[in-house]
Amino acid sequence: MDLIPRPRAVTDGGPHFLELGPHTTLAAGPGTERTERWLRATLTAATGLPLAPGDPARADTVRLRTDPSVTADLGEEGYRLAVTADGVDLAGGGPAGLFWGAQTLRQLLGPDAFRRAPLPGRTWRLPLTRVQDAPRFGWRGLMLDVARHFMPKDGVLRYLDLMAAHKLNVLHFHLTDDQGWRIEIERYPKLTETGSWRTRTKFGHSASPLWEDKPHGGHYTQDDIREIVAYAAERHITVVPEIDVPGHSQAAIAAYPELGNTDVVDTTALTVWDTWGICPNVLAPTDHTLRFYEGVFEEVLDLFPSRFIHVGGDECPKDQWRRSAVAQARMRELSLADENALQAWFIGHFDTWLTARGRRLIGWDEILEGGLAPGAAVSSWRGYRGGIEAARAGHDVVMCPEQQVYLDHRQDAGPDEPVPIGYVRTLADVYRFEPVPPQLTADEARHVLGTQANVWTEVMEDQGRVDYQVFPRLAAFAEVAWSDLPAPERRDFAGFERRMAAHYRRLDALGVAYRPPTGPRPWQRRPGVLGRPIEGPPPDK
Repeated sequence: MDLIPRPRAVTDGGPHFLELGPHTTLAAGPGTERTERWLRATLTAATGLPLAPGDPARADTVRLRTDPSVTADLGEEGYRLAVTADGVDLAGGGPAGLFWGAQTLRQLLGPDAFRRAPLPGRTWRLPLTRVQDAPRFGWRGLMLDVARHFMPKDGVLRYLDLMAAHKLNVLHFHLTDDQGWRIEIERYPKLTETGSWRTRTKFGHSASPLWEDKPHGGHYTQDDIREIVAYAAERHITVVPEIDVPGHSQAAIAAYPELGNTDVVDTTALTVWDTWGICPNVLAPTDHTLRFYEGVFEEVLDLFPSRFIHVGGDECPKDQWRRSAVAQARMRELSLADENALQAWFIGHFDTWLTARGRRLIGWDEILEGGLAPGAAVSSWRGYRGGIEAARAGHDVVMCPEQQVYLDHRQDAGPDEPVPIGYVRTLADVYRFEPVPPQLTADEARHVLGTQANVWTEVMEDQGRVDYQVFPRLAAFAEVAWSDLPAPERRDFAGFERRMAAHYRRLDALGVAYRPPTGPRPWQRRPGVLGRPIEGPPPDK
């Protein structure tokens, strides 16, 4: 079976098949409505078969149900799938498990089941088989940066479909940064009127001499956000919003200059940043800033039901705070030892604020510096070290180390890689990524909620560039996040590559502009555009 991610157990039923036809029906039990809607809409479009509602006792029927015995054995996200001569039985431990089983069923139908309209002369056959499956991790995420380069709503919905096809269940939605503010906040309209547009954009790495001299921007209305969240929920994907504080905030300061450190810089002269890197302009640690962002988060909480709310907390230079009399007075008032402690106080304020409203704060691993509130969780991006420290201190962790699963990093050392950034991370490298560091004890490892791949879009100016950087490596990552794989050195990458032969055809049917195994196609190259490659193997720490 060419299934990706690899299921826990598959029993081959031999050389026989179940053929689906115009009389095949779909029988949906209680609690299966989401999967019924998705399966009928998706497979009817691809196959032309009506899949009319049917009687589960009848042969030639696809039967959907949730089953407490599956829950007991495999958990809410587990499923059992049986294809026999009498039809298809798909039982989920819960609604999510049923939906993941439907993804497997679609793969078994072949690559053309991933098209949006039926091709003439196709027959639709399922191999007789039994599958028993459940995920290794509860958090299987993709971080999508829409601040550096805006992705229109339709592109986000498309990526939710691609995530669902790979059994990923968390979209970490990076909505704000120095280069753009992408979410409508009704009480602060300038955040999008001013903060969502920049006049030009650096083309390539920050050291590149090239510019795209036209405005770039866009934002999601609150109704757009509601649609994205609802679309994700139909696919059992949680959308975790990120509003980045106190660094990565120049777009907000450009819109509302009083948010910045006005006693050390003329914030009224600031515009939305048009280049890349770590920006020196950060939020002022004032009561006004706190009240402003409480207002932002009030609207964010109304839009996103996610238990976790990401507050960034990374790459916040402290130089302006060191020079600011206002910031230094705040430190004295709070008896804080240094500026790291000031950032910890800032993050801690929002941890308390979110906790009081039934949510949990999560931030990049810099939030460990200066102390961290007990309920906060950590996205470990600067390698494994932050995640190890957080887990040992009793904090929950999502492992996303830059050196392993930053998909903006280049895929090959060759000269044709477009805008090469960072370390070489091949398909094999991602497949051998292990989210749980061996240094953790079993009790500490329970704090690893899961893992996610991160897609920073500084050098990804359109959907095709995002596709190229993300695929096929996201398929390997999805198997790492879902499947109970052996230790990295024992993983069967050759077997995974064989299964990828079929998966490339699925990606073709979906219109994904992935990097071919032989290297970039001519139109995927960016000759002469400066990147920032880092030579040698990445540090394993």
